[in-house]
Amino acid sequence: MQVKWVSACFLSKTLKRNLLPLLLLSMLCSWQCLSVDLNPQDKASLLLIRSWIDDPNHAFSSWFGSDCTNWTGIACHNHTGRVISIDFTTMNLSGRVHPSMCKLAHLESLILSKNSLFGQVPACFGWLKNLRTLDLSHNKFHGVLPDSLMRLGQLRELILRGNQDLGGAVPSWLGNFSTGLEKLDLGFNSFHGEMPGSLFQSRSLKYLDFESNHLSGTIGEFSQPLVFLNLGSNLFSGTLPCYSAAARSLKVLNLANNSIVGGIPTCIASLAELTHLNLSLNHLNYAISPRLIFSEKLLVLDLSFNDLFGPLPAKIAATTEKSGLVLLDLSHNRFTGSIPLKMTELKSLQALFLSHNLLTGEIPARVGNLTYLQVIDLSHNALSGSIPLTIVGCFQLLALVLNNNNLSGEIQPELDALDSLKILDISNNRISGEIPLTLAGCKSLEVVDFGSNNLSGNINDAITKWLNLKYISLARNKFTGNLPSWLFSFQAIQMMDLSGNKFSGFIPDGNLNVSVDFNNASYNGTRLPLESLEIQISVVVVGINELTFSYQLPSTVGIDLSDNLLRGEIPDTMFGLRGLEYLNLSYNSLDGEIPNLEKMWSLRALDLSHNALSGEIPQNISNLQDLAVLNLSFNSFSGSVPKNESYKRFPGAFAGNPHLCLEGEGCDDDAKQLAIPGRPFRETDDEGPILAWVFCLSAVVSCYSSLMVLFCSSKTRRYIFHTKGSCCVCK
Repeated sequence: MQVKWVSACFLSKTLKRNLLPLLLLSMLCSWQCLSVDLNPQDKASLLLIRSWIDDPNHAFSSWFGSDCTNWTGIACHNHTGRVISIDFTTMNLSGRVHPSMCKLAHLESLILSKNSLFGQVPACFGWLKNLRTLDLSHNKFHGVLPDSLMRLGQLRELILRGNQDLGGAVPSWLGNFSTGLEKLDLGFNSFHGEMPGSLFQSRSLKYLDFESNHLSGTIGEFSQPLVFLNLGSNLFSGTLPCYSAAARSLKVLNLANNSIVGGIPTCIASLAELTHLNLSLNHLNYAISPRLIFSEKLLVLDLSFNDLFGPLPAKIAATTEKSGLVLLDLSHNRFTGSIPLKMTELKSLQALFLSHNLLTGEIPARVGNLTYLQVIDLSHNALSGSIPLTIVGCFQLLALVLNNNNLSGEIQPELDALDSLKILDISNNRISGEIPLTLAGCKSLEVVDFGSNNLSGNINDAITKWLNLKYISLARNKFTGNLPSWLFSFQAIQMMDLSGNKFSGFIPDGNLNVSVDFNNASYNGTRLPLESLEIQISVVVVGINELTFSYQLPSTVGIDLSDNLLRGEIPDTMFGLRGLEYLNLSYNSLDGEIPNLEKMWSLRALDLSHNALSGEIPQNISNLQDLAVLNLSFNSFSGSVPKNESYKRFPGAFAGNPHLCLEGEGCDDDAKQLAIPGRPFRETDDEGPILAWVFCLSAVVSCYSSLMVLFCSSKTRRYIFHTKGSCCVCK
C-alpha cells in the first residue's frame, strides 16, 4: 500500500511539471485548426462582389488577408477553403449582385435577406448546383423568376419573400424542380394567376407561403403532409378543403383575406396538430356546428370578418390546465345570443375578441376566471347589465374595450386592481355616477374613453396619476365644475376631448407647453409622425416567442372643449402650440381677441364659432398652409376680411359676425347685408360667389378608431408571430 502511494505521488508531480507545455500545445493546435485559408479563386470573386455593393455600415471592412474565418458573412470548407456559405442578413447593403457570385461553385447556402439589393434575380444562380438554401427575402429584386433556377436540384429552401416588384405568373416547374424542396416562401410579392398543379403534389414540401400576392383560382387540397400553409391575402375562392393529407402534420393554416365561401366543415377539427388557424376576412357563413371542437393544441383561432351567424359555440376547443386557446377572435360576424359560460373555461386565453356581433345578455361573472387574459373586446354588441366586479380577477388585463353596448351601472372603485391596464374604453353606454378616486391606481393607462355616457361630477385628481395618458375622452356626459389647473399637464397627451358637458369657468393657461405632441412640429411645418400604441404580449409557444397587438390611436393631435359653459379669454399659450392639428372651442361663452396664429404650423381645423370673440380676424390665418377647416362664425368680430384667394378656402366661416365686412366694401348699411347670420358672404366681382357652407367636424374628429389591431389582416389588424428563425406574419 505504501509503495503504491509513493508511485501515485511521483506520477502526480510529473504531470504538474508537464501540464503547462501540454496546455500551450493544445491551444496552438486549436488556433491552427480554426484558421482556414480562403481559396484564391473564390477570394477574387468575393472582392468583385464587394465592388458592386454599397456598404455604409462597413460590414466588409474585415475582408482582407486569407483567413476565411475573419471574413464577415463568409464560411469556407475546412480543408479546401472553398466558400460554402454566404450570409449577409441585415447588413444594410444596397446595389446589384455581381455575376462573380455565380462562380462560387461550391456554395451551399446563399442568404442575402433584409437588405436593399435590387435588379433582377440573376439567371446565373442556376449554375450553383450545390445550393441548398437560397434566401433573397426583403430586398428590392424585381422581374420574374428565371427558369434557370429549375437546375437547382438539391435546393431545400427557396425564400424570396418581401420583394414587392418580383412576380409574374408562378412558374410551372416550381413544385417539381427539386426532389428535396421543403420550404417555399414567396410571400409579399406580386405573383398572379393560379398555383401550378405541381405544388399540390410536391411530396417533400412542408412549408408553403404565398401570402399577399395576387393569386387566384379555387382553393384546393394538397396531397402532401404540409406543416405550414399560408395563402392569406390573395384572390382565392371556393369552399374550405379538409386538408386530410396533413391531418397529422399541419400546424399553421392561414387562408385569411380571400373569397372563400360556405361553412366551416367539421373535418377541419381533425387537424390534430393545428396550433394556428386564421380564416378571417372571407365570406364564410352558416352557423358553427357544435361538433366543431379543436384539440387542446390549437392556440390561435381567428374567424373574424365573415358572415357567420347563430349562437356562439359553447365549446370550440378542448383545454387542459397547461394548454389551450391563447387567442380567440370571432368579431365582425352576426353571432347572436349570450356569451356562453363554457367560454370562461378557456383558462389559457390571453386575448378574446367578440366585438361587432349581435350579442345580448350580461357579461358572464365567471370572466374573472380567465386569469391570463390580457385583451378583451366586447364592443359593438347589445350587452346589458353592469361591468362585473369579478373582472378584476383578470389581473393581467392590458385592454378592456366595452364601448357601444347597453351597459349601465357605475364604474366600480375596485377596478384599480387592474394596475397594468393601458386601454379602457367604455364609451357609448349608459354608465352613470362619478369617476372613482381609486382609479388613480390604474397608473399604466394610456387610452381612456368614457365618452357618451351619463357620468357626472367634477374631474377629480385621480386622472393626474395616469402619467402615460395619450388619449382621453369624457365627451357627451354630464360633468360639471371648473376645468382643473393640471388639465394639460400630461407629457404624452395626443388627443383630449371634453366636449358636450357643462364645464364652466376659464380655460386653464398652465402646462400647455408640457405635451410633446402639442408642441411637436418640424421647422417646415410638418408634424412628425405619431406611432400607434402597441401592447406586447408574451405567449409560451414552441418556436414562437411573442405576439404583438397594436391599438390604433387617431393621427390627429387635438383639443376639443366645445359645447360647454366656458367663459373668459382663450389663453395666448394655446395659440402657440406648434404641433396642434385640431382645436375646437365652439359653443361656449369665450370672449376677447384672437392673438397671432403664426406659430400654429400644423393646424388643420379651427372652430371658434358660437362664442363672443371680438376684434379683428388675424391677418396671418391665410398663411397656415395645412388649414383645411375654419369656422369663426357667430361671434362679434369686426373689421374687414381680405378678399383674396386664401380666404376663399373657407366659405361661410365668417357668417354671423354683423360688424365684419369684405375688404374694400365698407361697413355701411348696404354692406351689412353681407353678414346677415346664416347667410354667406357675397362678392360683386367676376370671381363668383362664396358658397354657403355648413361646419360639422367636431363629431367626426372627436371619434377615434377603437380597432384592436390583432390577427392577420392587411386592412385593420396585425398579429405577428416572432419566430426564432423568421417573422411569420399573417395578413
